[in-house]
Amino acid sequence: MADPHVATVNWRRDTDSFAVREYNTTYHIAFDGGASLPGSTAPALGGDPSCVDPEEAFVAALAGCHMLSFLYCAARAEVVVDAYEDAAEGYMTKAEDKLPWVSKVTLRPKVTLADPAQADQLERLHEKAHAMCFIARSVKSEVTIEPAA
Repeated sequence: MADPHVATVNWRRDTDSFAVREYNTTYHIAFDGGASLPGSTAPALGGDPSCVDPEEAFVAALAGCHMLSFLYCAARAEVVVDAYEDAAEGYMTKAEDKLPWVSKVTLRPKVTLADPAQADQLERLHEKAHAMCFIARSVKSEVTIEPAA
């Protein structure tokens, strides 16, 4: 775990003006393994909706980490998972200093098991996964899990 996790963010001005709300907000994100994607500010702030905004990336990181932790816990418990889907949502609110932040993320995992009789173990596995999730353990945002039926 001593190796760093690297993401390189590149932005270049492509507008004449650098006034607030007049400069471009699209950028490029490259990861050390070779994956890359376009980024932008959120569409509500004038960003490009075809790009990933930082808030979406944050929600996806929490959902992905929980999923991977859940799959690990399920495999250790010998609960075979056939499919996993999560329609996670992040919620922005204003803090006491009036600045917005992602105050809450709700994960809504839908898990399909090879043996539906093991469904009674899902709640415990989600609790264990949440306790293990590196990203959830690293943030102050409230993270709730509402498993889908």
